[in-house]
Amino acid sequence: MATSATKSQIFVWQGQDAKGRKTKGEISAISQSLAKAQLRQQGIRPKSVKKKSKPLFASGRKITASDIAIFTRQLATMMKAGVPLVQSFDIVSEALENPSMRDLVNAIKHEVASGTGLATSLEKHPQHFDELFISLIDSGEQSGTLETMLDRVATYKEKSEALKAKIKSALTYPIAVVVVSLIVTGILLVKVVPQFAETFASFGADLPAFTLFVLNISNFAQEWWFVALLGIVASVYAFGEARRRSKTFSDAIDAAMLKAPIVGDIIFNSVIARFSRTLATTFAAGVPLVDALESVRGAAGNAVYHKAIGNIRDDVMTGTPLYNSIKSTNLFPTMLLQMVSIGEESGALDDMLEKVALHYEAAVDDAVDSLSSLMEPLIMSVLGVLVGGLMVAMYLPIFMLGSVV
Repeated sequence: MATSATKSQIFVWQGQDAKGRKTKGEISAISQSLAKAQLRQQGIRPKSVKKKSKPLFASGRKITASDIAIFTRQLATMMKAGVPLVQSFDIVSEALENPSMRDLVNAIKHEVASGTGLATSLEKHPQHFDELFISLIDSGEQSGTLETMLDRVATYKEKSEALKAKIKSALTYPIAVVVVSLIVTGILLVKVVPQFAETFASFGADLPAFTLFVLNISNFAQEWWFVALLGIVASVYAFGEARRRSKTFSDAIDAAMLKAPIVGDIIFNSVIARFSRTLATTFAAGVPLVDALESVRGAAGNAVYHKAIGNIRDDVMTGTPLYNSIKSTNLFPTMLLQMVSIGEESGALDDMLEKVALHYEAAVDDAVDSLSSLMEPLIMSVLGVLVGGLMVAMYLPIFMLGSVV
């Protein structure tokens, strides 16, 4: 219960080393006196030890998952090269461009330098390191294979982030098309069509039905564009809040996304790839299968599969083989089932799952590339129909007037 009151702090110090040379740095400790004691144990005579002040204004950009993936890879590379852990933090920190990430690495370094384990140090930053990450690092420390585990975690993070980037690209592209189409159409209706309306007023003749339809839409857009814009913004905000606050609504959206044309296949492949990659990584790290499935459930990324993986874990806890547990959900592809069966029989489950992950990651890449190729002509078609339709509606009365003359 007292742990919250004895939280480590960072102190800035100046002093002399064993050879009498002036030196300075930062150290993590519970109190100033303990910081001085730690420095003396390191052969340093401290002259000044002060608590590090926080900057008045936060600097640097936000730490992203990609930053964590890069940090993990760099740390793994340093460790595999035989560089001591604390020195590896120094080298990695100097190469970082994001000041916020550099501060995070330095904070972890101070914790490790003061004798705290790496997993425990990472656990103090849950907003950047999830339970799966910390559990794998802890397994590496306990088994004495930290370098190998860091390399495995780095590979997992890199593959996961690459997969997320592909999915984001696939979903962002259609949304961008819709937004651009609405903006172009809105500008034409509010700015261009009214110019033609003034010209048509001097004709003194009946206008074609299509032109009248477009003029009515233009009049509505001019009078109510602000209300329409607020309505769109409010709808998007309400959708986001409903998905965040209502589990039932969020689960329904996840289920609908799996059934959506084209995009549904991409999401399905990504979920299977994430399931295989996470289970392969945790199982290879020596994590018990039940615990590994719990980590996999947290990384599922889709409510339908989150529930299904929970059922698989419950079945495995009762002694049911993994193959039978997965098959009973009727949600996983035949290839994964076959590979799991082979992996269980041969004792190489992690290798088989790794192959499945590679296959479905490649499937996501191919699907996204195909979607991008499909969207290019679709963009031209949508913009052509919208812009072309408006232009035809505006010039149709002029053409009819010319035919009468």
